[in-house]
Amino acid sequence: MSIEALFGGFEPLVLLVLLATSFLGSFITVSLGIGGGALLLAVMASLLPPVALIPVHGVIQFGSNVFRAAILFKHTYWPPFVAFALGTGFGAAVGGSVVVNLPPAIVQIGVGGFVIFSVLSRPPAWLSRLPFVTATISSFLTMFFGATGVFVANFTKSLQLPRERHVATHAGFMTLQHVLKVVVFGILGFHFGPWIGFIAAMIFTGLLGTILGRQVLVRIGDKGFKRALDIILVLVSLRLIWQGAGSFL
Repeated sequence: MSIEALFGGFEPLVLLVLLATSFLGSFITVSLGIGGGALLLAVMASLLPPVALIPVHGVIQFGSNVFRAAILFKHTYWPPFVAFALGTGFGAAVGGSVVVNLPPAIVQIGVGGFVIFSVLSRPPAWLSRLPFVTATISSFLTMFFGATGVFVANFTKSLQLPRERHVATHAGFMTLQHVLKVVVFGILGFHFGPWIGFIAAMIFTGLLGTILGRQVLVRIGDKGFKRALDIILVLVSLRLIWQGAGSFL
C-alpha cells in the first residue's frame, strides 16, 4: 500500500496542509475556546469528497475534543451534562432520520446570525436553563453542517465559567456530540475504514496543538479570554454568513 493510499489518497503536500490545519485548529480551540473546528472544516471542504466531509470531520473532532477534555478534566462543570447528553442523542437521531437535507446555506446563515446576536447582546436566558433544548438543536444541525461548536460555545458562555472551566466543559459537550454523530453516520452506512490512517494522523497532530495551546490558556486572564472568545465567535460567524450568502449569489 502506498503512502497516499494509507493517508486518504492525498498527495504529500496536501496531506501536510491538512495536518498543519489540524494542529492549528486544536491550538486555537484550546487557547481561545472556539474556532478550530470551523477552520478545519473550511479547509477540509475544499479537499475531501462531499460525502466524506462531515463524518470524517466528526471523527477527527471527536479525537481532538476527547483529548482536550481529558487534559482539562478536573476543570469540567458537570451539572448540565445529563440533560445535554440526552438532547444530543435525540438531536442526532432525528437529524439522521431526516431524508430531505436542509440547505447548508440556510443553516450557515442561521447559526452565524444567532451567535453574533448572542455575542452582542446578553445570551438568551434559555441557553443556560435548557441544556436539553440547546443540545438537541446543535446536535441536529451538526448532522448537516458539521461544525456547530460556535452554537454550543454560546451555551457554555452563558454559564459564566472561568476560562479553563469553559474550555473543559465545552470540550466535554463536543465530545458527546461528535461521538454520537459518528455512530449515526456509521449506522447510515458510511465506511470509515479507508480513512483510518488519515484520521489517526489528523488526531495526532491535533493532540500536539492541544498540548501547546494549553500553555497559552493558563497564561491568559479571564477578561482577556472572554474578549478573545467574543472576537473569535464573531469572526467565525461572519465567515459562516458569508459562505451561506455566497450560495445565493
